[in-house]
Amino acid sequence: MTATTTIRIDHAALPDHFDHSRPDAIAESIETALREDGITAEASDVISHIKIELPTSQLTAACATLADLNLI
Repeated sequence: MTATTTIRIDHAALPDHFDHSRPDAIAESIETALREDGITAEASDVISHIKIELPTSQLTAACATLADLNLI
């Protein structure tokens, strides 16, 4: 069994370069960026935030990608 980490990013905290009117597209672009960096992740829009689930073993790499996207 693999440990899973969930990252939540509040919609209000999303940088301006994202289209805030399309949170589903934001989640998709985050998931795509993570996967392109070799991170097995699932991102989804959940009412007030973007939820990202990934194996805990890939958390450090995911943080680097999210920092590149100015999300953390």
